[in-house]
Formats: sequence, structure tokens, C-alpha cells
Amino acid sequence: MKLIVAVVHNEDAGVLVDALLEREFRATRLHSSGGFLKQSNATILIGVDEAQVDDVMSIIRANCKARTQVVNPMPPIMEPGEFFMPYPLEVEVGGATVFTLPVERFERL
Repeated sequence: MKLIVAVVHNEDAGVLVDALLEREFRATRLHSSGGFLKQSNATILIGVDEAQVDDVMSIIRANCKARTQVVNPMPPIMEPGEFFMPYPLEVEVGGATVFTLPVERFERL
């Protein structure tokens, strides 16, 4: 058994879970946040047999695409009298960060 932990952009999570369920993979979605933009993410937990890991990875690749987004950076902490002019930045968001972990024991209660 393997546990696949996929951290994905919140916009991709619903489509990913639907695609996994369509192929009869059970998945648990947890809301999370983080990264340097502190945007909302989703952490998807999927337990599969070792032979199914490549199939799940293909589904994740097909449904979690990286894209660019324009954001306004947070102003730094400044001293009185200093001036900060925020310029919009184009950053890449989306995609997936995936961890595959061995599972010693699995029980469904």
C-alpha cells in the first residue's frame, strides 16, 4: 500500500477529486493554506496499491496545471517617512506537490 499526499491549488482540488472518484479511487480532501502567497490550497489523501500509483499520478498531472497569476505583494514593514510603491507581480500558481509514502498497515472501519 502507498499513501499519496497531493498539495494542490484550491481551484484544481474539486476537479481532481471528481476525476479520482470517476476512476474509483477514494480520496480525502483537507483544506490547507501556505506557500509564499499564503493562498488556500487543498491537501488530497489517496490510499492505493503500489501498482496503482502511476495511474493516480497521471490523473493528478492531467487535472492540476500550473498557470500564471498577477498579485500585489504585501508591503514590507517600513519606518515612518519611507515610501513603498507596490508593483503587481506575475507569479506561477497551481500544479501539485506530491508525496508518496509507504503504508505499513491499512484498515477501513
